[in-house]
Amino acid sequence: MTVKAKTAGQPSFTRRAALAGAASILGSGAAAKLIDRASAAPMPDDPSMSRSMHTGFAEGRTTVDPAVNGFDPSLLIRDFDWGKARRLAGGRTLRRYELVAYDKEIEIVPGVKFRAWTYNGRVPGPTIRCREGDELDVHFVNAGSHPHTIHFHGIHRDLVDGVPGIGRGEIGVGEEFTYSFTAEPFGLHLYHCHSAPLAEHISKGLYGAFIVDPKDGRPPADELLMMQNAFDPNFNDDNEVYAVNTVAFHYLYRPVQVNREELVRIYLLNIVELDPINSFHIHGNFFHRFPTGTSLTPTEYTDTVIQGQGQRDILELRFPYTGQYMFHAHKTEFASLGWMGMFHVVE
Repeated sequence: MTVKAKTAGQPSFTRRAALAGAASILGSGAAAKLIDRASAAPMPDDPSMSRSMHTGFAEGRTTVDPAVNGFDPSLLIRDFDWGKARRLAGGRTLRRYELVAYDKEIEIVPGVKFRAWTYNGRVPGPTIRCREGDELDVHFVNAGSHPHTIHFHGIHRDLVDGVPGIGRGEIGVGEEFTYSFTAEPFGLHLYHCHSAPLAEHISKGLYGAFIVDPKDGRPPADELLMMQNAFDPNFNDDNEVYAVNTVAFHYLYRPVQVNREELVRIYLLNIVELDPINSFHIHGNFFHRFPTGTSLTPTEYTDTVIQGQGQRDILELRFPYTGQYMFHAHKTEFASLGWMGMFHVVE
């Protein structure tokens, strides 16, 4: 079904209904209000994945077919866009990226569709990656139905800040513009549309991660991008679906496989609108936290981190044991509405 804006006499897609649907999936396995069981994906081939993975979880699983959305969270989590690079005189690197904004209907839970505004047809948009000091040209085409911009977090001139009324300002429908700036400082940053109303442009999907590596890089690791996001399908200013990388419960049904004792680096961002805070908690392990990734020295060793809107952290950890380890929001309502997943640790 496509959930449309609520009108008089039309039943609303409420958080209460979403919780009831999620409970039926994770508990009894009865017919869900939120999920259309007819679209259930096949079980993973690994027999260890076919049993209940946590107390209270039913064997019946569902996840969105990646072909429906045109992007797969299982691939997106390790997908980093380094752009098209060439060496400049003096040894610096120029990287060029292409971003196109356009409207697209996506499926956030099987049977629940959301009219998104996207960069390159996916939510979140491409993870733009470079090194500190690189020169960046980000060519933006607005093929959507509203004026949009790209605002990058970082240090740059106001003329390329992507704010309406400054520099080029908003990019009109059918127009294009190239944002040119130097990548600094190193760390984990965001980019997003800054057109008004800002909450609408962000919550509908116009955002992505912007990773600037230190000039000398970081230690080798299995790197994962986790964008905490949420959706308000009936546009009543109340999120009903929560996720990492858009599709609710995706990593619960398709666990993130990592190797025992290998360094895992998580780029964690919170882009949730309408809720003041979000959180990340991992079972059976602790991680080193690097706030905003702007220092190479961690500030704490913990198993839970709280993030406000737009806040970012780099988390590093190793799993000493094989098995299945849950991660989820420690705001339990968010977890019940889709923000939970699983690591599958193998030798």
